[in-house]
Amino acid sequence: MPGRSSRDAVVRHRLALFCEAQGLGGTPWGAEVAEAFVVGGLAGRAASTKGTYRSVLRAMAGTGRPARATPFQASPAKAPYSAIERAELLSVATAQRPAWRRGSALALLALGTGAGLRAGEVANARGEDVLAGPDGVAVRVSGARGRLVAVTGTYAQVLAERAGQVGAGHLFCPGGADRSYKNFVNNFARGLVASPGSPRLCPGRCRSSFICDHLGAGTPLGELTYLAGIVQVESLLRYAHHVPGAPRSKAELRARLAGR
Repeated sequence: MPGRSSRDAVVRHRLALFCEAQGLGGTPWGAEVAEAFVVGGLAGRAASTKGTYRSVLRAMAGTGRPARATPFQASPAKAPYSAIERAELLSVATAQRPAWRRGSALALLALGTGAGLRAGEVANARGEDVLAGPDGVAVRVSGARGRLVAVTGTYAQVLAERAGQVGAGHLFCPGGADRSYKNFVNNFARGLVASPGSPRLCPGRCRSSFICDHLGAGTPLGELTYLAGIVQVESLLRYAHHVPGAPRSKAELRARLAGR
């Protein structure tokens, strides 16, 4: 993963400072010391950040969970876009100049809200990944969480047209670009021109809109985890809080997945 070595170096450095402050010096550290660091040495940091640090440290040490581990709640999902906001975002996207920026904004909106792709998946999607035929339009997502996602309505039309424009090239920001850069898609979205009162295009909110739409429509959770490229059904909890009537606990998610 690009940037992993520098991230690991930062985590290791902060752990070393913590150990020095605690008088541990060069004492070998394991899961217990890592646990003490993320709980006591990262005061004020987001729970999701603490969880990331802990995962990195466990991987470095080659250890598993300690006897007792502090649970860190996942960061809440961004709120989905309302129907009015989605219409406004389409207007914002079509108003962009030049043409490549307009097409990329439309592709981001369609791939995110219409197909639920993550930012990295949006960056790597190509025109040949859009499958259009008599049965409709679908997006083929490659990578470790490969899947085929049907797209409907305006987003299907946008993707079909965009695929025709770029051919085998990238749907989002075609041409040479560092697509491994973590904030590649986010930085593009922040640079879009829009009036002060318009909603801002955000990859996270686009994906949240897709998942929340399916939760609200009662899509079977096994199908939804596949469509969203999610491994564990419990990961849907951070989205379910935005949907009336959706499961409110991990246990309820597991029960519904099992058909209970």
